[in-house]
Amino acid sequence: MPLEQSQTRSNRPDVLVVLTSQWRASAFGFAGDPNARTPCLDRLAARSLWVKQAVTPHPFGVFARAAFLTGTRSPANGLRDYYDTLPADARTLAHAFGEAGYDTAFFGKWQLFERNPADPVVGEPHARVVVPKERRGGFGYWEGFESGFLLNDPLLHGSELPEPTRFEGYQSDVLVERFLRFREERNSQRPLFAVLSLDAPHPPYAADASGITAPSPEALRLLAGTTEDPEDRATARRELAGYYAHIEATDRAIGRLERAGALEGGLFAFSSVHGDMHGVDGKFRKGWPHEEAVRVPLLISGCGRRGVDEGLLMSLVDLGPSLLALAGAGGGCGEDGMDLSGALSGAESGPAQQEISMPSVPPFAKQCPYVWSANRVAERTEVFPESGESFTLEHAGNWEFEA
Repeated sequence: MPLEQSQTRSNRPDVLVVLTSQWRASAFGFAGDPNARTPCLDRLAARSLWVKQAVTPHPFGVFARAAFLTGTRSPANGLRDYYDTLPADARTLAHAFGEAGYDTAFFGKWQLFERNPADPVVGEPHARVVVPKERRGGFGYWEGFESGFLLNDPLLHGSELPEPTRFEGYQSDVLVERFLRFREERNSQRPLFAVLSLDAPHPPYAADASGITAPSPEALRLLAGTTEDPEDRATARRELAGYYAHIEATDRAIGRLERAGALEGGLFAFSSVHGDMHGVDGKFRKGWPHEEAVRVPLLISGCGRRGVDEGLLMSLVDLGPSLLALAGAGGGCGEDGMDLSGALSGAESGPAQQEISMPSVPPFAKQCPYVWSANRVAERTEVFPESGESFTLEHAGNWEFEA
């Protein structure tokens, strides 16, 4: 049922969240990145509120995803280590919206159920793990995959698919199409809260990006502060070429939501669970307390304000409680997430700082090798490693790219 029809039958708006993986906050045309081809999201930014200081609570997907869904940071939400699972009795946004009279739906990457640590992280074994109904976070309709990072031809299972089923095509395209199919076929007078969880632009960066030609690595302009080491710079350029191709392909997929009217008339939020260092300060991937890993994009439309908010300190853990309040759903969710609906509308000020942490060290190369917590304001981050001396990271302000 189209969103406009549901609006005529309910005094509450539909709510859609698109949550990507590893998309750092600077990697958009509207943010000034000369390499990023994001025409759909550029248009969306022009009619949304861009929360420019938005961060992840934890710059690693499993922890950030759990924090977003529960409104509680790791490890208090049940996830301390990479292979921990979301507890069966965890209260999530699906429960909160459901109690307020919403239908709830989830599409895409879950990564919160049991995975065999002996299996390869990238590939079909984790994608073939079936998440049982009682472990799907309380969502009324669920269609997705545990993990596996299959950016092409994903395996999906869920409410109407008892076993993992292959869908040909680029993952972002497939998930958007499956959500739009569900949206058109649903017959309900209740408003809808839906989460569309996408892998891209997460590695493997060399995977096909739905016919998008990757830019030349040599032609890319790197962020200021990227390492001068020749080998690491070559790695950064090679990986960024694939990264920007997946960004363009996923932006195009989100354009399908726009053309179908799924981004109009209700509340819509676009974000990512974390960013990627891509060679800045000689570091790669995520888990680090640095801006390239912890800053995330956050666009919200339907909150009553447009433009750029340069100063609001908002975390992904705050997004759910804020959307609940903006939708008039009340109820709250979690121990840590703040209702910043007043700040989003411009009527109130936001918090004085943001709390960020890494609760453990996941068993992967290139990631941050130490546990830490941090307090962040717009100008700097105070980092407190579990072992060792604390240190301060000064922020440069707006992103600058090498000439």
